[in-house]
Amino acid sequence: MPIEVTRMTEPDIDGAIDTIQQAFADDPYNRWVYPDRSKVSLVRNRVSLTIRCRWGIKHGLFHVARDTTNPTKILGCALWLPPRPPSQPQSWSLYLSFWQLWLSQIQMNIWYGRGGLSTTRYWIWKARQAEAQEQLWTSEKGYYFCNIVTVLPEAQGKGIGKALMEEVLGQADKEGVGCYLESSRCEPNVAIYEKFGFKLVKHMNCQDGEREEGKITLYCMMREPRSVETEDESNGKSGAGES
Repeated sequence: MPIEVTRMTEPDIDGAIDTIQQAFADDPYNRWVYPDRSKVSLVRNRVSLTIRCRWGIKHGLFHVARDTTNPTKILGCALWLPPRPPSQPQSWSLYLSFWQLWLSQIQMNIWYGRGGLSTTRYWIWKARQAEAQEQLWTSEKGYYFCNIVTVLPEAQGKGIGKALMEEVLGQADKEGVGCYLESSRCEPNVAIYEKFGFKLVKHMNCQDGEREEGKITLYCMMREPRSVETEDESNGKSGAGES
């Protein structure tokens, strides 16, 4: 299958959201942060993701993958946030974009409601995430943050996840910048990401109440930048993992 990876554009958004909704339907984090499944609204979720994708087109590194023989169908997408050195002040344009993003989400909640989202669990996760990143993000160059990488279930195992990952990993290597991600599944995801050079560095435990159903563990993984020589040797020795 001839795979093409390009930066996301407005016409790609619906197809990218299709891949996210299908691939994450049974994701542990999804089920934890939306505990009342009877209230889950895919319409509300699509609006939320559309807002996020439009923000990412301007301020993030959002990519889509397609088969060049059927270019109208999006087979996978990857949503990365670019690195920002901690000593570098946030630009006014980025600062204002976060406020616009927040206001858009408020308007969405007023119109569509929460769609089953547990705000308590969401803010527990955000607090644990902030603690983990404060502990782990020690580089003055910042980190490329892989927020989502997903492939349509029907297209998995064909190298699409590999192509999406390598689009940004190659850029990170050229710049000498590390990468970071959080996975909600230990198996098989940790082993897959290890093939790209990531290492498991922290178990992020999020707990809502004392019952077992209120707990979820996320797996924080980091990747040091590789030299071109190291990357070439790695590609020659190991096969591709699918994300």
